[in-house]
Amino acid sequence: MTTRTMELLVGIFAAAAIAAVLFLALQVANTSDTTRGDTYTLIAKFDNIGGLKVRSPVKVGGVVVGRVSAIRLEGEYYEPVVEMKISSRYNRFPETSTASVLTSGIIGEQYIGLEPGFIDEYVQILGDGGEVINTNSAMVLENLIGQFLFSQGDN
Repeated sequence: MTTRTMELLVGIFAAAAIAAVLFLALQVANTSDTTRGDTYTLIAKFDNIGGLKVRSPVKVGGVVVGRVSAIRLEGEYYEPVVEMKISSRYNRFPETSTASVLTSGIIGEQYIGLEPGFIDEYVQILGDGGEVINTNSAMVLENLIGQFLFSQGDN
């Protein structure tokens, strides 16, 4: 009888361990409720998006306000275009806002940093499908290292 009890306890422990791993995996995936409700779309064109991926966060001051929903190339020069789904709670971004491709830490994940611009009587609010004109592309670490090395060789 003790063998059966031991097998039952091991089974319960294994099921709890699997549930804990599943819970941690969902937490690490960062599936927040920011984009689960009503959203609207903003678009931004960049020269270089680095390692930005679909589902990367869109942050304002470190707070997640949306997610990257699509990345595509457009135009004759294959310019990267990033489509972002922003929570409707944050629907007052003026057309003077700036979007930048940023990195968490030195080699962390890349995300879009939105910086709200100024609002006055002549500035309109970006609505669904609005385009953020002011953009800053990703700083590619390999390019920076190459520039540093080549600039040291000239001295």
